[in-house]
Amino acid sequence: MRVSEPVDNVPAQAVESVHTSPETLTTALAAAALLAACGGGGGGGTTAPSGTGPGPASPSAPAGASFTAATTDEEAARFLLQAQFSASDAEIAAVRNKSYATWLAEQFAAPPSTSGFDWLNQRGYGTINSSTNFYDNSYPGDYMLWSQLMTSSDAVRKRMALALSEFFVVSLSGLDFAWRSHAIASWWDMLNAHVTGNFRNLLQDVTLHPAMGYYLNTKGNLKENVATGRAPDENYAREVMQLFTVGVHQLNNDGTEKRDANGNKLETYTQSDITNLARVFTGWDFDQTQNVNTFEPVNRRNIPNTVYTRIPMRLTANNHSTLASNFLGATVAAGTDGVAALKIALDTLFNHPNVGPFFGKQMIQRLVTSNPSPAYVNRVANAFNNNGAGVRGDLMAVFTAVLLDDEARGPAGLTQAGFGKLREPIVRMVQWGRTFGIRSARGSWKMGDLSNPANQLGQSPQRSPSVFNFFRPGYVPPSTALSASQSPAPEFQIVNESSVGGYLNYMQGVIRNGIFVNAPDLPQSASNATNGYDITAAYTAELALVLDTTALVKRLGLLLCAGQLSAATQGLIVAALNATPVTAASTDTIKLNRVAAAVLLVMASSEYLIQK
Repeated sequence: MRVSEPVDNVPAQAVESVHTSPETLTTALAAAALLAACGGGGGGGTTAPSGTGPGPASPSAPAGASFTAATTDEEAARFLLQAQFSASDAEIAAVRNKSYATWLAEQFAAPPSTSGFDWLNQRGYGTINSSTNFYDNSYPGDYMLWSQLMTSSDAVRKRMALALSEFFVVSLSGLDFAWRSHAIASWWDMLNAHVTGNFRNLLQDVTLHPAMGYYLNTKGNLKENVATGRAPDENYAREVMQLFTVGVHQLNNDGTEKRDANGNKLETYTQSDITNLARVFTGWDFDQTQNVNTFEPVNRRNIPNTVYTRIPMRLTANNHSTLASNFLGATVAAGTDGVAALKIALDTLFNHPNVGPFFGKQMIQRLVTSNPSPAYVNRVANAFNNNGAGVRGDLMAVFTAVLLDDEARGPAGLTQAGFGKLREPIVRMVQWGRTFGIRSARGSWKMGDLSNPANQLGQSPQRSPSVFNFFRPGYVPPSTALSASQSPAPEFQIVNESSVGGYLNYMQGVIRNGIFVNAPDLPQSASNATNGYDITAAYTAELALVLDTTALVKRLGLLLCAGQLSAATQGLIVAALNATPVTAASTDTIKLNRVAAAVLLVMASSEYLIQK
C-alpha cells in the first residue's frame, strides 16, 4: 500500500540516465565554467491605531521619476523580474502598453488567489488519519508553498510576500505542534494579505500569530514569579526590536548609522528595554476555545481541528505581568490590561524613526539591489513615513517606491559594478517553473523541502535555519572584491562549493526531466497513479526554436535575465549547443535535450545569477 510521503525519492536509473547523457555532461561542464565567473562577485485582538488606514487607491510613480514606462522589451522584462518571478511574452507586452505604475496598480488590485490554508484542505491534508498523520507532518506545508509560488495568479503579491517572509521570519523547520503545515499556511496567507496593508497592522498580526508565538516563545510566556525566580521569556521582545522593527543601531532616514562625537555607533535599545518589553508579551497563548477534538484510536490522542492555527493568540489575564514597563521612551503603567499594554508597545515600535529606513532598505535588498544608495533608501523610507496622504506604514506605497525608483528603473545600474543582487535559489526555481509552463499532472505539487545544498537548491520557502533568515542583510562575502569595500551581498551567505555544485546537479535533472513524485494522486487516492515525473515544464515556445540556437538563446536571455546576457556568453552557449547536431528529423527527446541544455547554461551563467 502506498502512503503519502515527501518527494525526491528519485529512482537510481532515472538519475543515471540524466548524468550519463553525453550532451548533458557537456553542458554541465560548460555551466560550471560559466558559474565560476560569479564567484568573486477574543483576548487576541487589539484596535489598530489611528493614521494607519488604507493609503491612496492606487500606486503612483515617485515625484520627479525619470523612467516611468518601458520603451523596450528588455526594460519591461527587467521590471517584471523585480516585481514578480518571471516575464512572459504577454506580460512584457502588457507592461509596454502602459506605465509601470499603472501595471503595478492593476496587480495590487487583482483578487487574491486560493489561500494556502484552503489549498491544504482541498488536497485533503486536513484529514485526521493515523496512517498519514498530516497533523504531525510538515511536508504538506512545503507542497502548499511551492504550489502557491509556482501557480498563483497574483504573482506580484506572492513576490512581495516572499520578501516579507524573509524579514518577519517563521520557519516550518522550527514548528512542532499539531497542524504545523496549516499554521505555516495561515502565516503565509497573513503575509499575502498585508502586502497591500499597513505595517502596524502586520506587526500586530505577526506578534499574535500562533506560528510566531510558538517559534519565538510568546506562546505560554508567563509573568514573573518572585518566589521561584522566574522571569518572562525575552526572546520575542529582543527579536521584535532587533529584526522586525528598529534594528540594533540608530539610523538616519537614509539608512546610514548615527554616531556620537567619537565616531561610535549608537545603540537603539538596551538590555533594560528588552527586559521591560518582555513583560508586555506575557499571558498570550493559543486560542483553543474553538477546538473540536477527534480521538485518534491508534495513537490514542485527541487531535484538535485546525481553526486555532489561523486565529490570533488569546490573552489569559492571570498569566500577564502587571508590573510597570519602560522601553524606548514609552511607559506601560503598573496594572495595565494586557491588550492595552500590547497596543502601547506596538505603537511605540511602529512609530520609531528607525522603522522606515530599516525595513525599507531590506525590501530594496530583496527586490532590487544589495547596496542601494542612501538617497534611494531615504526615498523609500519617506514613502513609509508618509504615503502622500498622511498615512505611515502603507506597504503598497513602500513596495511601489522600491520598484519605481529611478535607481531601480534607470539604466545606470546595468553597468554599475556594485548594483544588483544574487538571485536566491528559491527565486531561480520559481522563475524556471513560471517561465516554461510548469504543471503538476495530478495537481500534487509535491515539491518538498529543497534545503540540502549538496544535492538540491540549498534553500526552500519558509525553511530558514533560524529567525535570522537564510542570510543577514549586512553579510559581506569574505576574501572577495566586496570585502575590501565592505559591500554587503546577503544571498552569498548560502553560497559555497557544495551549494554551487548542488544547484547545478539538481537543476540539470529538473530542467530536463521535471520533478519525480511518489504517489502523485494521494492524499485523495483518486486514480491509483504510479510514481513518476508528475511535475514538468512544457517549453512550448522554446521547442519551436530548437533548430535556431541563436534565436533560442536570445529568447532565453530576454525571459530569464532581461536581455543582460552578453554577446560573448551567448556565443559560448550557442557553440556548446551546436556541438550536438539537431535536425528537423531528430527525435523529440533529442530536441528536448537541446532546449534543456540551453536553459541550464543560461541559468548557470553569472549574468543570470546576478540580477541587475
